[in-house]
Amino acid sequence: MRFHYQSHYHQPLKGEAIAGLFLLLFPVLLPCLFTPFTYASSSTFSEWNVIKPRHLSLLRSALEGKSSNGEQSDLWTPLADQGWRPCLESVNTPSLPQNSEGYLQVFLDGGLNQQRMGICDAVAVAKILNATLVIPYLEVNPVWQDSSSFMDIYDVDHFINVLKDDVSIVKELPNEFSWSTREYYATAIRATRIKRAPVHASANWYLENVLPVLQSYGIAAISPFSHRLSFDNLPSEIQQLRCKVNFKALVFVPHIRALGDAIVHRLRYPPGETEALSSDYLRVTTDQNDKQRPQKFVVLHLRFDKDMAAHSACDFGGGKAEKLALAKYRQTIWGGRVLNSQFTDEELRSQGRCPLTPEEIGLLLAALGFDNSTRLYLASHKVYGGEGRISTLRELFPLMENKKSLASSEERARIKGKASLLAAVDYYVGMHSDIFVSASPGNMHNALVGHRTFENMKTIRPNMALLGQLFLNKNITWLEFRQAVAEGHQNRQGQLKLRKPKQSIYTYPAPDCMCRA
Repeated sequence: MRFHYQSHYHQPLKGEAIAGLFLLLFPVLLPCLFTPFTYASSSTFSEWNVIKPRHLSLLRSALEGKSSNGEQSDLWTPLADQGWRPCLESVNTPSLPQNSEGYLQVFLDGGLNQQRMGICDAVAVAKILNATLVIPYLEVNPVWQDSSSFMDIYDVDHFINVLKDDVSIVKELPNEFSWSTREYYATAIRATRIKRAPVHASANWYLENVLPVLQSYGIAAISPFSHRLSFDNLPSEIQQLRCKVNFKALVFVPHIRALGDAIVHRLRYPPGETEALSSDYLRVTTDQNDKQRPQKFVVLHLRFDKDMAAHSACDFGGGKAEKLALAKYRQTIWGGRVLNSQFTDEELRSQGRCPLTPEEIGLLLAALGFDNSTRLYLASHKVYGGEGRISTLRELFPLMENKKSLASSEERARIKGKASLLAAVDYYVGMHSDIFVSASPGNMHNALVGHRTFENMKTIRPNMALLGQLFLNKNITWLEFRQAVAEGHQNRQGQLKLRKPKQSIYTYPAPDCMCRA
């Protein structure tokens, strides 16, 4: 979509010189109008430009339409019992041996949820090797620059206690191994470091390649470790242990849970228009709650940051300036090596490979029957394009909230600027919502889909290929769009799906970690 700027100034014939000077200075005086054409920076573009709706006809119809009471009732109906229940205690689990083979260290990169899966795998590998696991080291994410440690995010004592009968775990190495640090492995090749663990390695690989190191040196450090354990051909007790870690042992630290509870409470029991947020989010308000019926809410994970937008190589309606800015960013971050960049926008959208914009996820929710009375919690870190991108979504759902709107700056002080802690609060709220939906696949989407499946909670999984094709059709009517969306999402609202080979156990916990009731 191109932006057309028209001058509203009429120049008198005898003022050519002054007018010419004015036109030269105009971009300097009002840079926001000219920035997209003169500067290809994505941050400047995001700051100054309000992107016009790309699906204006659908948007107008969505804003005019109203959902029936029956339709709303169906939306909020909890999932029926699907005949499966959590099943984590295997009768064949071997007892914890008295003697450990040595200490196992792992170094985890990625964001909160990639590291979460790595933690689960680390416990499983420690079990396979009969090793003592050192609390995993979380690398600083190069994008978010968050140095939060395991103990900053998770309740470490709860973690160790839940797993005490499965794996030996220590918070830190004994003095005799205190030399085994990240800095030690960064300076030279070390015999105790395993740096070539294959992606999705088998249990036998660890027994053949890591166990000898443990037995020789008493310690082994694996880096990198993300996605380094297979999802297939593992004993059932190992699979169930991974789920036990994920769904039972990994509990957020108390202050994250307290803030999450406060946010959930305020979504359930919205304060009055004149009631300011209290800085004491642990304050008891039972008297008010007794008089107020709890409201339902949707958590929307809007995965639409600059990295996602650039890596997708899709067109998001910002014209030539945006394309140049994102191409420049791709070159800077990935050296231009992005597979999607060899395809056209139409090809990518028809294959469902473009993330949904805030406008598009809003239209999806409206087509499913949600309306301007729906309470929506926006779980996201930084949205590419800022408020300008979100404005259409907010127009559709004026009761949209986020951490900043629901918690005071004092309440958010301990998580400010820490991407992992911010994501942890969103995860916690997502696990306490009536419905969860993510704008595009990713680690947060996968983690919450799996966790909510385990708890039999309603989760909407957008049909990306269908939506891509629908949004490419510029002549589609609102009625046609709604019918296609409804049909395409009938079986994508939390219905349990059994894991297939190579699929993640953290996204599809059945049948490995769930039993038929």
